[in-house]
Amino acid sequence: MIRNYLKIAWRNLIRNKTHTFINIAGLSVGLVCSLLILLWVQNELSTDAFFKNSSRLYSVYERQYYDHKVFGSYDTPGITADEMKKTLPEVEHAVNLGFGQNNTFQVGDRILKQEGTSAGPDYFSVFSFRLLQGSARSALSSPVSLAISHKMANVFFGSPEGAIGKTIRYENRKNFTITAVFEDLPKNSSQKFDYLVNWYNFLDENSWARQWGNQGPPTYIMLRADADPAKFEKKISHFLDTYSNVNRKTATFIIDLGIIRFDQRYLHGNFEGGKFSGGRIEYVRLFSIVAIFILLIACINFMNLTTARSVKRAREIGVRKVVGALRSSLIQQFISESLLVTSIAVIIALLLLVLLLPLFNQVTQKEISLPFNQLSFWLKLVGITLITGLVSGSYPALFLSSFNPVKVLKGATKVNSGSAIFRKGLVVFQFVLSVVLITGTIIISRQMNYIQSKNLGYDRENLIYVPLEGELLSKYDILKGEALRMSGIQSVSKISKSPTNFPSSTGAVEWPGRDENVTIQFTQVSVGYDFVNTMKLKVLSGRDFSKDYPTDSVGYLINEAALKRIGYKNPIGQPLTLFGKPGKIIGLLKDFHFNSLHEQIKPLIINAGERTEFGYMLIRTQPGKTREALASMEHLCKQINPSFPFTYNFSDEEYQKLYQNEQTIGKLSNGFAFLAVFISCLGLLGLAMFTAEQRVKEMGIRKVLGANVRSLFALLSSEFLMLVVIALFIASPIAWYAADKWLQSFAYRAPVQWWMFALSGALILLIAMATVSFQAAKAALINPIKSLRSE
Repeated sequence: MIRNYLKIAWRNLIRNKTHTFINIAGLSVGLVCSLLILLWVQNELSTDAFFKNSSRLYSVYERQYYDHKVFGSYDTPGITADEMKKTLPEVEHAVNLGFGQNNTFQVGDRILKQEGTSAGPDYFSVFSFRLLQGSARSALSSPVSLAISHKMANVFFGSPEGAIGKTIRYENRKNFTITAVFEDLPKNSSQKFDYLVNWYNFLDENSWARQWGNQGPPTYIMLRADADPAKFEKKISHFLDTYSNVNRKTATFIIDLGIIRFDQRYLHGNFEGGKFSGGRIEYVRLFSIVAIFILLIACINFMNLTTARSVKRAREIGVRKVVGALRSSLIQQFISESLLVTSIAVIIALLLLVLLLPLFNQVTQKEISLPFNQLSFWLKLVGITLITGLVSGSYPALFLSSFNPVKVLKGATKVNSGSAIFRKGLVVFQFVLSVVLITGTIIISRQMNYIQSKNLGYDRENLIYVPLEGELLSKYDILKGEALRMSGIQSVSKISKSPTNFPSSTGAVEWPGRDENVTIQFTQVSVGYDFVNTMKLKVLSGRDFSKDYPTDSVGYLINEAALKRIGYKNPIGQPLTLFGKPGKIIGLLKDFHFNSLHEQIKPLIINAGERTEFGYMLIRTQPGKTREALASMEHLCKQINPSFPFTYNFSDEEYQKLYQNEQTIGKLSNGFAFLAVFISCLGLLGLAMFTAEQRVKEMGIRKVLGANVRSLFALLSSEFLMLVVIALFIASPIAWYAADKWLQSFAYRAPVQWWMFALSGALILLIAMATVSFQAAKAALINPIKSLRSE
């Protein structure tokens, strides 16, 4: 029986090649889109979900209460892990982790930069990365311990076995011993590093991290198997009170602790009001819905295109019913045709998937591979095939099998109004989704253009920063003097942090008249002379730091946001104390963006740091001479600092990295919006074909009575375009709501304007008109004699 169904189905497909091609094309495109999204979603959900004892692995986060607000953060004091392990019996292992660094290592004549960080002794007990050499217990047990990746071991020592126990030079100032070699981190790990140094090395270099009042390094813990996470979270809520000497009745700055499963941390990166407010999980949910809707659009096409051929198959159905075919057998026949078409579409979709996956990986910056060797992948694919085939074939099967054989054989095939409204509703639904996607794409593109063109308050073009390391620190004055004499270099300064990201903040700021009942967090950074000129900032009053004023060593620059919180009417010369160091304000700067546009400009205090023993050298190059300046700087740095490779960053490129997620989402939205419109137009074409089949005699009669081709064309096309207009009215508020919610993650955003919806509507109407015009023209131009003779 099944073999017979498939044979008949195949003959129908071959007999109607155009219809079959359109059907398979629509399903194939829908399926490949859905499969790409499915692979991306699986990759996102699998990130950090591969550790042993993953159910007991947690990340600690803070809820900070100050300035009458609540803020959430994964930053914690640098000694939290040791203290938790020591005092909380529920904690089996705990570890703090440092910040990502790009440090220089040397073995013999080989000198290379490597990405890495610092971690506590329990790191490999908490995170079950595979160790090729060494043990989890001893890998980071001493201040000179160093764990390196398989790749780094091969680069410096030829093999993991050759690396263990060997000495490697770090930053040309300290020797480490290789105590462990770990397998290269998997692609679905959110942590990226090729080396780990002992945590106490980090604490020695960052003494602030030993103080309970400072937050920065994240804390990770593994609970004992018998620990109750909910009870433990309640227990540690006030954990920091004892160490910070906080009286909750009078304190103006309070911190509560909480925990979240580590495999959820990657997806839940955003806080609002101290609570999790999304993050990448929002994109996972969004694109999961998009995948379902795109596949649903493709299924709707199949329904419309199949029912469009109902008149041509009416006699076949009537004859089969007369000779005894049951409705159930007809339904099985049409479902078989649907499953056959879907199976062919799946095969084509897999081929397209293989071709498109490299491009998709490039856009999403992933390394997704097709899991052909996994049984679960094939089971899911079979499931998708069956669901798609059943959903797309269900309505045509029920519709076609319901024909009355007597009426059909008399040529009185009519389609009731309920069926027509249902099919039109499907087309409207398709275009609602298409309009939402197109409008969303326009708004995302508008916001990204706004970010690119936004005046940040400084000029990020032709601005380079070079990490100060090795001899560049002790010989900074020589380096700066020589650099200023080079062709192509306009100005030089110094800064303790990247100019696109000032992460450090403090509440240790005092001034006369300060409200003791309110704690205000100020962002703080140290800079050298000529900072304002190099960054091209605007001074509203006062001046920049200058070597001509020795007292500038205790001077401060502040921005407008800081002045607003401090409250001085004329800030120049007014007292200000930072970290217990009293000084005076010497300059007021116009607000400029030193973090992502996701955040409001924060109160900023800048102190003199010409002698700071860390940070970056800021270089402003002359327009068109950046390459020349870089070549000169590389030669100079190699002369002064031969033990370190020359590295640099462009400020504008680093600024772009702040919006990688949004750029990726924008590119994906563009692609999926185009494909959704393409599939929707196939659905509109199906409806046009169906309508033309049903109204062929009507068109003949109208022509006999004197109707011209133009009026007939307008009559047919206006019906289809009205569906698109209805879709526009339904989709516009949905698109506005979705766009507004997405834009709320930006503190600075381009306004949503009416023309964005008008442009989306115009594009859809134009595309829809182009889609139906051929079919409408064909119906309007048909010879009335042929149309009146048609049966």
